[in-house]
Amino acid sequence: MEIEKTPLEGCFIIKPRVFKDERGSFFESFNQEKFEKLTGKTVRFVQNNQSISSRGVLRGLHFQKGKFAQAKLVRVISGEVLDVAVDLRRDSKTFGEHFSIVLNETNNYQLFVPRGFAHGFSTLSERAIFSYQCDNFYHQESESGVLYKDPQLSIDWKLKDSEVLLSQKDKVLPLLSDFTENYM
Repeated sequence: MEIEKTPLEGCFIIKPRVFKDERGSFFESFNQEKFEKLTGKTVRFVQNNQSISSRGVLRGLHFQKGKFAQAKLVRVISGEVLDVAVDLRRDSKTFGEHFSIVLNETNNYQLFVPRGFAHGFSTLSERAIFSYQCDNFYHQESESGVLYKDPQLSIDWKLKDSEVLLSQKDKVLPLLSDFTENYM
């Protein structure tokens, strides 16, 4: 396992060591001891989620507020997505900035998204299976988000506007400028 820092403090790309032979491939998708040693962070994942999406599906930008905030370790099992993390920590020097990375079944990269970040992804392949571990349980009353096409963020989701498929909930999320408190 190799850790690569992103421009956003606490947000890491995890590159697993992949073993390949004539039978296929194998890699360790998570190892608590190695993760803690390489990142200096102790995280206890308590919930695993998986979604299946078709091309153009955009999920995000989501987060949970207050004591229900979640850190996430995300990866693609099959297909390809553009994964995006947005720093919402008001005291951070990178508040309001985002980082994006292509995650797919070939590179096997993972992204660690710490608490205090919004997260989302767009599906670039015809179909993608997306998996993520969370360090806190889902709490419906604490869920929130930022509009995916917020002009302040200017995120290039690698999709044409006509391709984007959103949930009704994601269509009406507020802009980053509408937030008046720290949502960590």
